[in-house]
Amino acid sequence: MLRTLIAVEEHGTFSAAGEAVFVTHAAVSQQMKALEADWGVTLFDRSKRTPELTPVGRAVVTKAREIVAAYDNLLPSVMGDDGLRGTLQLGGVPTALTSLIPFAITSIKARFPELHVSVTPNQTKELLIDLERGVLDAAVITKPHVVPRNMRWVPIATEPMELLTSVNVISDDPFEILAMQPYIRFTRKALLSDFIDNWLQEKNITVKDTMELENLEIISSMVHADLGVSIVPRRCVLPPNPLPLRHIPLGEGAPVRELGLMSLANTVKLRVLQEVETELLHAVEVGRFDPFPEAVV
Repeated sequence: MLRTLIAVEEHGTFSAAGEAVFVTHAAVSQQMKALEADWGVTLFDRSKRTPELTPVGRAVVTKAREIVAAYDNLLPSVMGDDGLRGTLQLGGVPTALTSLIPFAITSIKARFPELHVSVTPNQTKELLIDLERGVLDAAVITKPHVVPRNMRWVPIATEPMELLTSVNVISDDPFEILAMQPYIRFTRKALLSDFIDNWLQEKNITVKDTMELENLEIISSMVHADLGVSIVPRRCVLPPNPLPLRHIPLGEGAPVRELGLMSLANTVKLRVLQEVETELLHAVEVGRFDPFPEAVV
């Protein structure tokens, strides 16, 4: 019944929740009424066409997530595998999904073949919401301005911003290039975009926006095609086949973003997350992702 209650909060309606937990709409309704009767509280406001969680209902859902997570971890904790099997729900910002996260997951799968890592891509702000809701176990994100008190933050790498240009751009002066070339902007939905925009304002640089994209690979392709320049993070782990581009430092005072692993402070999957941290840090130490090092061409 707690899983059903959580499904209602996540999916918005009794019907959608029923599909998610494989029961009928009527069964969902009966389960929710049973919970309300057992606890003597009103979980849903039924005065509206679609029942909505009351403040008490939302508070109960938060606790229900903890209870369900503890239940799921009961047998692994007793058996001694500390959660190193089953499924880990991991989120990641797009810039970490091409090399850093695949490197870490490859190593983890080799060591713990019974552990399945499910990956959800999104921007930092959305991933934080999913962590709060219990949809994700952890996420590789840009460090927010303020780390929530109920979260556990582990720094993984620092990535200074740099200017990305095609090989056809001759100048080495980032200020001159930004003043002259079309500018490809990182999506404003990304937290690192705030760092970049603040730096541009501090340096009194006005750019000529031509595109706004959220995928570093797409940005790199556009830059490679000589369609503009962009300020991007210098990746802590290089992809297997990087494009031939120029990487120009922004100089003293360049913005820096910190990548790290965020999870709820009371997570029951601490043991497996420690293994994830170890592999992420190892990936940064190596500095390049090569999934087939022994392959012969």
